[in-house]
Amino acid sequence: MHRGFFISGAWHRPDGAERFEIVEPATGKPVGSTLLADERIIDEAVAAAEAVAPDFAATPARERAAILERAARLIDERAEAMAVLLTREQGKPVGDNLKEVRFGAEVLRYYAGEAVRMSGALRPASAPHIRNLVIRQPVGVAAAIVPWNYPVDLYCWKAGPAIAAGCPLIVKPPHETPLAIAMLVDCLNEAGMPPGTLADLPGLGPVAGAALARHRRVRIISATASIPAGQAIIREAAGNLKKLSLELGGHAPFIVMADADIEEAARAAHRRSFSNMGQICITVNRVLVARPVKKAFAECLATLAEETEIGNGLDPAIGYGPVLNRSVIARVAAHQADAVTKGGRVIAGGSVPDGEAYAHGHFYRPTVIDDAPLDSLPMTEETFGPLAAIAAFDDVGQMLDMANGLEYGLAAYLYGRDLEPLWSIAEALEFGAVGVNVNDTSELQAPFGGWKMSGFGRELGPEGLEPYLEPKHIKMRVRDWSAIA
Repeated sequence: MHRGFFISGAWHRPDGAERFEIVEPATGKPVGSTLLADERIIDEAVAAAEAVAPDFAATPARERAAILERAARLIDERAEAMAVLLTREQGKPVGDNLKEVRFGAEVLRYYAGEAVRMSGALRPASAPHIRNLVIRQPVGVAAAIVPWNYPVDLYCWKAGPAIAAGCPLIVKPPHETPLAIAMLVDCLNEAGMPPGTLADLPGLGPVAGAALARHRRVRIISATASIPAGQAIIREAAGNLKKLSLELGGHAPFIVMADADIEEAARAAHRRSFSNMGQICITVNRVLVARPVKKAFAECLATLAEETEIGNGLDPAIGYGPVLNRSVIARVAAHQADAVTKGGRVIAGGSVPDGEAYAHGHFYRPTVIDDAPLDSLPMTEETFGPLAAIAAFDDVGQMLDMANGLEYGLAAYLYGRDLEPLWSIAEALEFGAVGVNVNDTSELQAPFGGWKMSGFGRELGPEGLEPYLEPKHIKMRVRDWSAIA
């Protein structure tokens, strides 16, 4: 599959555009290619979006909702084909990708409902003849930067609220994994997106992403990215003060209290550490365990990691696939080496697997490090790969210092039986979401986003609409009815 740019309701493959080859992570074989957008292409898409922005803003909410509903139906109809293509370009098992695609459709349905629930308010006035009306209007041309780890899902997280709000949308999908997204774009187009209201332009962050960030006609950027990428977006956007909604790096702590069900907690940590081979913003790389139960927990997690079968995600029997590319392997190996050098012990995994099935792909065994020093890389930096590092704590105060001591603040997990202290601990954790006895903090109806260096702004829930809307106060003087008579 060789894809180009979607602008003004049609696909374009301009001559001379730079091309990027997409490689299947499990085999190292070519899957397809994509053109890479430059500043000229970005300008063309922004001009088309700006031209139709007033009409799209004026489109009745029910019409925009109907577009989202139709797109969701089309995605559901094509979900299996999209999931297979996503596995070939990204690596996750087909079953996981099928869940991703279907959840993306649910996000569009949710924002179809939110589109017709948006409202304003009549506020109290300072005088009898004054009326204060507060309305919310579309901010204008929106841009979205989508990551490679959950491209279809996170595309919908951004497209759903933007379309519901009435904002034309320009998306820079990941150049590493843009193929299934092309199918998603076709669904939105066939659902009735007016020409100009949707553009899809794969490109490199320092080129296409930077062009969107500094473009004066782009009013809002929503990005899911690393902290350095988010900082680059802020710098580029600073000259025009556009709105930003940034979900950045996570490095979530997984906390196991002394009274936790150890087997349950270990299974939860295993899934949260190694699902998508740890390539998730809410992945667990650092595990903080109460000292009395650390040995039992570490043994249980190590056993689960050693029993994990990895392979080609196209195999229906496989639950854990490859990482995206060799740079992920290099980063995991570097974090592991740093932890071991400083005194940590590898108790599971720790290497590239042997065998012909793994020879040409990008695989790394799920890795568990015990007694990881707090100054080691897995404890201080997001690995974004299949590595879980364990450290002990002696009391709640020490644990909170360990959990809150980094600049990350996206998600945290907390396992224990006594809910009374868990509630207080959850409140004390400096993170945008806390999972208590659950290992997933995402919920369609609830806001998702980070504290501190993990970003600002929220996605999902009613809050997901806010970045795409601007409040307007209309103050009106009215006549006394008796004066009219």
